[in-house]
Amino acid sequence: MTTETAPEPLPEPTSGTLPEPTPEVVEQIVEEIEQEAPAVPRLRIGLLGTGPWAAATHAPALAAHPAVTFSGVWGRRPEAAAALAAAHSTTAYDDVDALFAASDAVAVALPPDIQAPLAVRAAAAGCHLLLDKPVATTVDGARAVADAVDKAGVASVVFCTIRFASGPVEWIDRQAAAGGWFTASAQWLGALFSEGADSPFADSPWRKEKGGLWDVGPHALSVLIPVLGDVTRVTAAPGPADTVHLVLRHTSGASSTATLGLSAPPAAAGMRVELRGKQGVVTLPEWDGARAPFAAAVDALLDSVRSGQPHACDARFGLRLTEILAEAELTLNSGA
Repeated sequence: MTTETAPEPLPEPTSGTLPEPTPEVVEQIVEEIEQEAPAVPRLRIGLLGTGPWAAATHAPALAAHPAVTFSGVWGRRPEAAAALAAAHSTTAYDDVDALFAASDAVAVALPPDIQAPLAVRAAAAGCHLLLDKPVATTVDGARAVADAVDKAGVASVVFCTIRFASGPVEWIDRQAAAGGWFTASAQWLGALFSEGADSPFADSPWRKEKGGLWDVGPHALSVLIPVLGDVTRVTAAPGPADTVHLVLRHTSGASSTATLGLSAPPAAAGMRVELRGKQGVVTLPEWDGARAPFAAAVDALLDSVRSGQPHACDARFGLRLTEILAEAELTLNSGA
């Protein structure tokens, strides 16, 4: 019978063998690492559009973004492009193709059916796209953009504000993960065209023509779809002025309603999204302004460019929103 001997104990570490580096040494090491690490180039983003949306949200956010070079502005009114470019120390372009050539990406703040053909040209020129909602008000126009993005292999993000707003975006993710929703309601009522309203967007010809269905409809759908699933059926009925009521069925089996308009009395204006299901009743939290969400949308585009992975709110999602809204509009026009 053999007797196993216990292993010799390891020697106790001797204190003081590895002295703590001084702050000066740590700083020198950090500087050497930073110098050796390859710098991540800034993305050059140009802006198409010079209206109040571009001036209040897009241009300030692009100029302030630390990972972006604001490469220039193009607009349908050269004098407005020059003024907006000068306000943010960038270049005004008379030739939109020249701006494409000077940019890695473009952000668009134009009416949807002007946006769509320019987005196709920009993608063909190799520019990534940060688009406004809706991408277009015709299915053919939105599909042309999505197809151009796929063909060119560029990244795309559609700026559905709530999907990039801190607070709401986390809420949407939580409700989608929770599941078990029975029904939902969304109310998006603006006072843009009500008597006495004072809004820079009240003079927007496309909003006057298309109304709340196309202006705020994408917002409502961008919240309902990730939580309840894609829309399988939509019906629509007219309300007062430009107000439209939608009834939707979703792939999860849940149903939802959406009330959309831009002509509510100021005291009645506002937005609310409510979900009802196994989790009880929950409502979408509020958020403050559009500039921070737009900066987050820029971050999302940067991530998509660097990772090669599409964002959930990409041009294909924008196409789907247009398909649903076009179907609702058809229902309205047919009187069904």
